[in-house]
Amino acid sequence: MPVPAARVAMLHGRADPAQDGVADYTRRLVEALRDAGTEVLDVPVDPGPRGAWRAVREVRGADVDVVHLQFAPSAFGFSGWPGLLVADGVGSLPLVTTVHEYGWWSWAPRLPGTIWAPLERRRLLDRETGRLVPRSAAVVTTNAEHEAALRDRFPAARRHRLPIPPNVTVVPGTDRAATRARWSLPDDAEVVAFFGFVHPVKGVRYLVDALAELAADHPRLRLLVLGGFTSLALPADEAAAFRDELTAHVEAAGMTDRVVITGHVPAEEVSAALSAADLAALPFTAGATTKSGALLATLDHGLPTIVTRRPDQEPDGELVDGKTVVVAPAVRDAGVLVTALRRLLDDRELAAAVAAGGRELLAGRDWDTLAARHRDVYAEVGR
Repeated sequence: MPVPAARVAMLHGRADPAQDGVADYTRRLVEALRDAGTEVLDVPVDPGPRGAWRAVREVRGADVDVVHLQFAPSAFGFSGWPGLLVADGVGSLPLVTTVHEYGWWSWAPRLPGTIWAPLERRRLLDRETGRLVPRSAAVVTTNAEHEAALRDRFPAARRHRLPIPPNVTVVPGTDRAATRARWSLPDDAEVVAFFGFVHPVKGVRYLVDALAELAADHPRLRLLVLGGFTSLALPADEAAAFRDELTAHVEAAGMTDRVVITGHVPAEEVSAALSAADLAALPFTAGATTKSGALLATLDHGLPTIVTRRPDQEPDGELVDGKTVVVAPAVRDAGVLVTALRRLLDDRELAAAVAAGGRELLAGRDWDTLAARHRDVYAEVGR
């Protein structure tokens, strides 16, 4: 007789999925789990002790088998209370924690590492997640960087690396000419796409400067900045100010006729725009990893993609220069972007190979597969 699927309480922050990547991931995962037949109780967790206890009471009063918390500091307003109260508050229910951010934050930043290390060795407290990781029956990571940080801090933790899928579904049959006309892009333009939340740390200003330097040699070059400005990390007033700043930067660079800034557009239009581009560049100042749904979306749309890597950043084993992406080995540097852009613009064979490698990287990265792997984790911790 088959074992019934676990009933899951999914705990997460209250951010709008249109303005936060973790919230969008959680929404999509819940939908995929429900489509697969898993009962999911959706439990938003507000910052602070009251919000954490309210979520605990809701879970205690529900008929669930597993508690799964989606952890990112920003999701809970950088409050340590969910990590301190939820883990033990749910009692004997098995707990699964997904760490979407890990290796850089502390909910008690004044405590030095010399105090944290022995607490973590004894699995008493984690400087980032409080009691969540020490108490969890399984910890889910989405990329190699977070998995390595978790392994170093909690080597005995039961880890499951479940890579995220792209955050935009490819819409087939896109009319390339019509899409380019929609954004005033010439039919014969060489279109570089930036996709994602437009934020000061995404490096778009350096990308504008790089294209300005290339304009004389590549007169058909255009930049499509695709994505909204308002996000959990950039409230509406700050987002409006940064859009004005970016527009002024484009004008000062003499690139007004070569840069299109779309703002937020529906997913179908994002897919059409990516399909109408020639390559993508994501010059994140923190460096890129495969936890970026925007990066995965550009790869899924067949775009040879440029990513940045910090000098101190461990290479992502999946983002291999010349095979799955082109790596610009620095951040906040228009010069390295010029070099990377020239490589793709001047070498069509390299561009085609990188585009093919990027698509191959995404094999098995879809929401149905992700839901199935989560169901396996729930069954394991339930036993």
